[in-house]
Amino acid sequence: MKVKDKMTTRVITVEMESSVNDAFRLMKENNIRRLPVMDHGRLVGIITLSDLNHAMPSSATSLSIHELNYILAKTKIKDIMPKKQKLVTVDAESYIERAAKLMREHTISGLPVVENGELVGIITETDIFDAFIEILGVNKPHTRIDIFIENKPGILADITAVFGQRKINILNTVVYYDKVRDLYKAIIRVEALDCEEAIEELKKKGYPIESVIVRPEV
Repeated sequence: MKVKDKMTTRVITVEMESSVNDAFRLMKENNIRRLPVMDHGRLVGIITLSDLNHAMPSSATSLSIHELNYILAKTKIKDIMPKKQKLVTVDAESYIERAAKLMREHTISGLPVVENGELVGIITETDIFDAFIEILGVNKPHTRIDIFIENKPGILADITAVFGQRKINILNTVVYYDKVRDLYKAIIRVEALDCEEAIEELKKKGYPIESVIVRPEV
């Protein structure tokens, strides 16, 4: 799955010369927490709700609401943008895991999406979560089988053949290294809610089954 498959293409942006009040209004009207910042059509950064809140005077201020609104109307986005902000973007053709890795590395919750240097969308942590839920197949009834396996060729083919021989459709397979047990684990999700026969066959073949979870509803 690529970034372009999950990104939002209707991107709400704000200009460098716009006021903090304008940014607050755009976020509230569109129920969003971040705005790409543009300067004469060029993407130069991103501003978040947290950045705007930090620009607000202290709660201990003696300013009246009218004075506060005046200050926010006069304060421009360029005045509050983080000085050391590194603009991190992702290409529309990148795979979704690339976007997830960038967000994790830079501790951010959203990325402007670019294509040929132009802003074409935005992808957020919520989009990433939705993508992985879809990829993992957890949004439909299924049975999850966790199996400890050896790291050698042919293991997955042997396991999946057990389900194939019984005409059980596999939704997805994930393999990862379990550091605690120093073993690899395969997580297999199948459409069938009753696959006891296949599980017993796997046990006979010597595969340690850690758990079997049947989810008839999601």
